[in-house]
Amino acid sequence: MCAIAGIVASAPLAPDAQRRAADMRDVMTHRGPDGAGLRADSHAILAHRRLSIIDLAGGHQPLSNEDGSVWVSFNGEIYNHRDIRADLELRGHRYRTRSDTETIVHAYEEWGDECVHRFRGMFAFAIWDAPRRRLLLVRDRLGVKPLYWARAGDTLLFASEIKGILASGLIEPRANEAAVPELLAMRYTSGDATLFHGVRKLLPGHRLIFEDGRARVEQYWDLPLDGPDPDLERLNDDALVERFRALLQESVRLRLMSDVPLGAFLSGGIDSAVVTSLMAREMNRPVETFSVAFADRQFSELTYARQAARAVGAAAREVVIDDKDFFGALPRLVWHEDEPIAHPSSVPLHFVSALAREHVKVVLTGEGSDELLAGYGKYPRTLANWSAGGVYERLVPGGIRSAVAASVLPRVPGRLGRIARRSFLAVPRTPGDMYLDNFAGMPLRVQRALLQPSFTREADPYADSLRFFNRLNGHSSLLDRMLYTDMKTYLVELLMKQDQMSMSTSIESRVPFLDHVLVEFAARLPHRLKLNGLTTKRILRKAAAGLVPAAILTRRKMGFPVPFAGWVGGRWNGMAREVLLDRRTTERGVIDGAAVARLLDDHRAGRCAGGDAIWALLNLELWYRTFIDRDGVQTLPAAGPLDAAA
Repeated sequence: MCAIAGIVASAPLAPDAQRRAADMRDVMTHRGPDGAGLRADSHAILAHRRLSIIDLAGGHQPLSNEDGSVWVSFNGEIYNHRDIRADLELRGHRYRTRSDTETIVHAYEEWGDECVHRFRGMFAFAIWDAPRRRLLLVRDRLGVKPLYWARAGDTLLFASEIKGILASGLIEPRANEAAVPELLAMRYTSGDATLFHGVRKLLPGHRLIFEDGRARVEQYWDLPLDGPDPDLERLNDDALVERFRALLQESVRLRLMSDVPLGAFLSGGIDSAVVTSLMAREMNRPVETFSVAFADRQFSELTYARQAARAVGAAAREVVIDDKDFFGALPRLVWHEDEPIAHPSSVPLHFVSALAREHVKVVLTGEGSDELLAGYGKYPRTLANWSAGGVYERLVPGGIRSAVAASVLPRVPGRLGRIARRSFLAVPRTPGDMYLDNFAGMPLRVQRALLQPSFTREADPYADSLRFFNRLNGHSSLLDRMLYTDMKTYLVELLMKQDQMSMSTSIESRVPFLDHVLVEFAARLPHRLKLNGLTTKRILRKAAAGLVPAAILTRRKMGFPVPFAGWVGGRWNGMAREVLLDRRTTERGVIDGAAVARLLDDHRAGRCAGGDAIWALLNLELWYRTFIDRDGVQTLPAAGPLDAAA
């Protein structure tokens, strides 16, 4: 894993272009502390920072073909590169290194842009075809590796992180405020938008061609769109489980390709436990595992992580963090993520990455299983709401339904009331309301209460996600539509989080559940093997039998809970007030200061659960100060006394 960056133009580059490209590269040194490279001609500069994992002596980049006419800068791994290399050598290509990077450049020579279909791995790469003055940018199918680009006149810039593009000095850091409502609601920006005006993501499964001053983006891969495969429907469950397990084992085996030590992130959940167990079957030494927990035991899964580690004889290591660790690291991690941190779990992920980096350079993780196999509780809840809501609409007149939602449900107290207000009794039976808004981090109604009217007056934070939802044909099931949407949106955000938090400590993370061969198989599975009543990820639970302890197989999904809400309801409430009610914040024109003050008071007093909204607004303000105000990494105010009551 590395960092790539570059500057390409249709006209000859300016004399200072090499310095700018070096600045773009070196602001991402954390991604590649083992070496730096730069290759320039009159129209293009490719730059690279290296984290050496394969061919430690010979894999320096940028790297060219035999005659120096085609150059590549590459971030990621091509796990089947040895098989492709054997084919290319039979076709006459001559290799100078053992690296998978060189396979990319020879594959491009042989098959052109379509070479990407032969690659099995995670990747973001740039190819400069000098004789044609043509740039090709490619991002892997699922978005495991990030890639961003921007235009500055007739010049195209690209980098592994947004800060790389900003370091060129050619792009003014301005907020794309139209994207703020979606970011606050969904915890991501879908499509190619970022929170920076003019900076775009290259979407997963897409490539960009830049020649003659024009940029063209194409999609080269997509998830199967036609639902379960009838041939798979006819097979019995045992045969499908065995096939799934074999594909997952193969995916893990491929991801053990490394010339440096590797290990695994291990939580108390089934996903990472299965990956660790399959690693143990392939390795001739104990798997090194790394786990993180909070000092508050109700937010700790270490008991289950230890069970999983003992079951395979792993060499287990742990790090425990507290509130001071969390808030001390938060501002720096906003800089690493380039955008407001969507998930508080990014912070413990950074700490476990730092622990792992003391022992290994590569880790395997369990990311991606929930979106692939319907692992979240929102899927059965939405299906139940949708079905019951249809009956409710047919049997109960609209006037009565409106009265129940407006007058009855608000009076229902406690947990029952919270459940009822997110059910078909209160939520309109539309995908935007029942699926997206109902599980939003900061729903539109909350934004309208806390933000300035100019931000929310015409906002539709669900429009882009609904475009993915509606891309499937009319015969697709609600479950297929939800899974497809989450794979295209929410998962991409989670992968960005994993990439940037692991790379903040110079460690490579690999995701066996997102091998595209496995993903294509899983996408065509019968629904009964994903979701069966309230049982999620049914095929994985069956495949994991005998691999992980029974207690992990049957336990309810915990996710990675973070005690942020309690902290800002207690001794860190003053910190949040100091940041969010500061004059600079309130005069920015984003939040309604009086409304946010009430939110902080009500959350502290226990009158509302405001943790999600406070988290989102705090991170948004830290992002503004770090990037838009150009103040750099912030220092948060100190906590209040230990006995501050929530």
